[in-house]
Parts: sequence; C-alpha cells; structure tokens
Amino acid sequence: MKEYKFKISGKDYTVSVDNVEENIINVTVNGSVHRVELEEKVAEVPVARPVVQRPVAAATNVSTTNDKPLKSPLPGVILDIFVKTGDTVKQGQKVVLLEAMKMENNIDADKDGVVKEIKVSRGDSVNEGDTILIIG
Repeated sequence: MKEYKFKISGKDYTVSVDNVEENIINVTVNGSVHRVELEEKVAEVPVARPVVQRPVAAATNVSTTNDKPLKSPLPGVILDIFVKTGDTVKQGQKVVLLEAMKMENNIDADKDGVVKEIKVSRGDSVNEGDTILIIG
C-alpha cells in the first residue's frame, strides 16, 4: 500500500492506494474507502509518482446565459443521480444524492429548467464548488 499526502485548495488529504484489479482501484482518502473505476485498465500501480486524480467536474463554457451550473455545496461522493440529460426539473426537486461525512445529503435543483448536461457519475468524488450538472 502506497500513501500520499495532498493539499487541495488549502485542505489536507491523505490518500492510499490499497488494491488494483484491472480498471478498479480501491483507495482510502482521509480514512474513507472509495472504489474508483478507471476508463482504461492499468497494468500496474505507479509506485514512484503520486496518483493524480483528474477533476470530476471541470469548468466548461456554458452555451447560453440561461444555463446555470448546479455546484456541490460540500465535498463528498455521488451516491445516486435522479435525473437524465433532457429532463425537466422544478426548483427544489431532488436531483442528486451526495454522501458527505457519512451522511446522505439531497442536492436539489436551484431553478426550474431542463437538465442540459450531467457532469458526474455515481461513485464520483466531488469537492465543494464542483459542477454537478447544468440546468438551462
């Protein structure tokens, strides 16, 4: 098991790579175990370099002024997504279930509109302020 120390946006994280099986890696982040699915299979775990996690929800150019990103209010793991691209949502409608600090948190639409894009998947880790989806 290889352990790494990260500082992201001023917050300290201790990350260890526990197990690798093809495209599934078990990692522990600050004591919380996560199962990470990679897009491609890996032959071996890098030993000399720290694992670099790509941002889950990278900033994108929003196509119209009516489009509004729904951002994560706190860091956590996406447990469930209750909408699909193209779905019509109402303000206050539950759209995502986020686990943070061992608690489940409903993330609600902050305006009426249509889901233009979903930026996360089940199991993704998000930081506070990461874009979860875009409502237009």
